[in-house]
Amino acid sequence: MGLILGLESSCDETAASVVRDGYEVLSNSVASQIAKHAPHGGVVPELAAREHLVAFDPVTEAALREAGVTMNDIDAVAVTQGPGLIPALLVGLSFAKGLAAGYKKPLIGANHFLGHIYGAFLDEGHGVLESKATYPLLALVVSGGHTSLMLIEENGDARQLGCTIDDAAGEALDKGAKLLGLGYPGGPIMQKTAEGGDSRRFDFPRPLTGSAGKALSPENRYNFSFSGIKTALLYHVKNHADADGVLPAELLKDTVASYQEAVVDVLVRKTLMAAKDFNVKTIVVAGGVACNSVLRERFEALTPKKIQLRLAARKYCTDNAAMIGGLGWHYFRKGIFAPQNADSFARLPVITKVPFLG
Repeated sequence: MGLILGLESSCDETAASVVRDGYEVLSNSVASQIAKHAPHGGVVPELAAREHLVAFDPVTEAALREAGVTMNDIDAVAVTQGPGLIPALLVGLSFAKGLAAGYKKPLIGANHFLGHIYGAFLDEGHGVLESKATYPLLALVVSGGHTSLMLIEENGDARQLGCTIDDAAGEALDKGAKLLGLGYPGGPIMQKTAEGGDSRRFDFPRPLTGSAGKALSPENRYNFSFSGIKTALLYHVKNHADADGVLPAELLKDTVASYQEAVVDVLVRKTLMAAKDFNVKTIVVAGGVACNSVLRERFEALTPKKIQLRLAARKYCTDNAAMIGGLGWHYFRKGIFAPQNADSFARLPVITKVPFLG
C-alpha cells in the first residue's frame, strides 16, 4: 500500500494529486494559467513561477480534501524535478521539499517525460504493465516541449529511438496559431478552426519522411522536424493574405486543416514505421498533443490490429500531477528518494531504464 501526493509545475499548470498504489487516482486538482499567458501569445517563465507560488497551497489543499486524506496519511511526496521551465520547476520542488521536511515524508523527484508515458496506464492500466504481452512497447510523447519515440522492454530497459531535431509538434501548432492570429493555446484552437476544412487542399511538407523525393538518412529515420512546416505556413500566408496580412475566411479553415494534417501525418507515419521495425506489441501515445482528435482517430484507424494501442486519457495528456503521483509510487516501492538538496533540470536526460518496470 502507498498513498503518494504528486505535485507538478513544469510549465504553466499548477497541479496536485493523490494516487493510491500507483494507479488509483483519488484526486487530480489543476490550476490553469492560460488567461495569464494568453496576452503574451505563449508561456512567460517568470510569470508562470509567480503564479505557481500563489496556487500551490490551495491546489494541494483541494487535492487532499477531494481524496479525503490529510498530509499525515500521505506516505511520500513526489514532485516533477524536470524537464521543464527552471523557474516554474523550482517553485514546485521547493514547495515539495517544505512539505516533505515539515511532515517527515520521503521526497521523490519524478521525470516529467516518463510521467506522460505512465499517465496512459492510470485508472485502468493495473496489470497491463506487468504483462509480457505488452512488450516491446513504443511510446510517442508529443507535446509543446517534446516529440520523442521511446522503446521500452519488459525488463525496464529503455532507449530513445528518435526525437525532434528542432521544434516540437506542439510548438509547431502553437506557433502556427500565433502566425494566423488565432490566439493561445494554439493546439485546441487549431483543431477547432480546422473542423470542416479541407485537409487536402494545401500540401504542406512532411519533413524527414522521405516524401519530398530526398532519401531519408538512417540517423533521421525516427527523428522529427517541424520547423520547415512552420516556414511553409509563413510563406503560404504571405502568398494568400489580403492587404492587411490576413487570410480570407474561406481559406483559413482549409489552411489550418491542411497544416494540422501535415503534423498529424508525420507523427503517425513515423510512429508506425518504428513500430514495424521493432516489432512492438504496444503503442502508447501521450503528451498534450495527444488530446488532438484527428491524431487519436488516425492512430485508431491505422494501428495494426496485432498491436495494442493505448491513448492516454485526455485528462492525463496535458500536464497533471496524477501521472507524477502514479509514477512516484514506483520510486517509493523501490526506495528511490531524492535528497533535500535535489535540483531541477531543464533538459531531458538520457534514459536507459524506466522506474515502473524491473
